[in-house]
Amino acid sequence: MSARILSLHIYPVKSCAGIDLTESPIDRAGLAHDRRWMVVDDGGQFMTQRQWPAMALIRTALSPDALRLSAPGMADLEVALDGSGLEGEAQTVGVWSDTISARREGAAAERWLSEFLKTPCRLLKVDAAARRNAKPDWVSRWADAHPDLADAFVGEHHFGFADGFPLLIANQASLDDLNARLQAKGAAPVPMDRFRPNIVVQGEWEAFDEDHTAMITAGGVRMAFVKPCTRCSIPDIDQRTAQQYEEPGRTLAGYRNLDIGVVFGQNAIVDAPAGARLKVGDAVDIELDF
Repeated sequence: MSARILSLHIYPVKSCAGIDLTESPIDRAGLAHDRRWMVVDDGGQFMTQRQWPAMALIRTALSPDALRLSAPGMADLEVALDGSGLEGEAQTVGVWSDTISARREGAAAERWLSEFLKTPCRLLKVDAAARRNAKPDWVSRWADAHPDLADAFVGEHHFGFADGFPLLIANQASLDDLNARLQAKGAAPVPMDRFRPNIVVQGEWEAFDEDHTAMITAGGVRMAFVKPCTRCSIPDIDQRTAQQYEEPGRTLAGYRNLDIGVVFGQNAIVDAPAGARLKVGDAVDIELDF
């Protein structure tokens, strides 16, 4: 199969706008700086576009020293990458059924986010000592099904505030299939950013062949497809305007409602050599399950 990496994306702050990359370091935690920060309400509950669609309008950018946030009507905010702005002791926060150690960014970030989102909230960063592991039941299930591949992935797969795994990988052909169905019913096509993937692959990979893919390899990095990604309402939110619609969720639910839910994309764990990098245009080797 001939395929390549079409695009790379990170989302430094969970549920805020992403950054399109031409290349990125990668290790077992996923792409560098992906979902290392998270917004929580005054009760400590993590916030997402599901309840706060305006989070899509918070743009993120990275410099060598800082994460920069920008949003309509707001002066830009910079948060130091070296952790010098962190305050207080590490605290335990929840991400769905998992817990992870995090520390609070300073009062300036709290004021900025609370003003823009119009609710009291604060910004947390993954603690340097945090050890949140990928879902062991799904990882074990994959390993049992692929004993010839499993040795490369033995060990822990620590990551940040993503929903459950270090990477989300999408197939461009699957989006093309969805958009053809939308256009056939008179609905507008949607861009891939609705699904917030880290890696988009294009090539001789038919629509939804990712359902039957054990692993892909690119740039010397192996990525095991351990769990299909079940979708919530976020793909119905226009990532440029924060407006919410009925599509593509309604159409997707009509033909991609599998036994675990409505599925688009694959969650993956990583086996990467030290210093590994992925680049747009990298050749992708696809190992199917059949």
